[in-house]
Amino acid sequence: MSAESPAAPGQFDRRRQQFRAWRGTRPFWAGLFVMISGLPIMYFPYAHLKLGGLTIAMATTAGAGSLIIGVLLVVLGITLWFQKHVRTFAGVAAIMLGLVSLPVSNFGGFIVGFLFALLGGAMAVAWAPGVPPAEEPAQQDTTGEGGAPEATDYDTTLLRPVNPVGEPNDLSGTSPVNGANGRHSAG
Repeated sequence: MSAESPAAPGQFDRRRQQFRAWRGTRPFWAGLFVMISGLPIMYFPYAHLKLGGLTIAMATTAGAGSLIIGVLLVVLGITLWFQKHVRTFAGVAAIMLGLVSLPVSNFGGFIVGFLFALLGGAMAVAWAPGVPPAEEPAQQDTTGEGGAPEATDYDTTLLRPVNPVGEPNDLSGTSPVNGANGRHSAG
């Protein structure tokens, strides 16, 4: 293979380009942040932390509420990926669930889940689909005899006088001939 021949794109490059094109047509990062926000919110109420020989149970009485909020946030994140037309609803719902998680779920998953929900929801509400690039019209072949380019502006070969005889050369409209005297009037 020489340095001048381009390398054929492999399977990995083709899949990466497909993923990039798919990701560019939807609020991908907003959906990812909303999904990430659901994980600490539903994990911490059921977690048992061990510090040395001491086990700390994080279980609260609102454990079921935390689980529901976390699962809803994950579902909203997936919805943002695959149903981009409901982005405003999903973004507002993610923000509301993040706010509800503060009193229900250990301060919103120790603030981590709460912040991810607010950031992802705000990104979802603010996302707007891009405008596809307009197709340019095809260029016509303007070659003349022997492959030389043909002139497209036929008017450039004609020489006209710049100022016809008898007309003033002032184009500003403030000549004393037309009564303006350089003053602008409002009425």
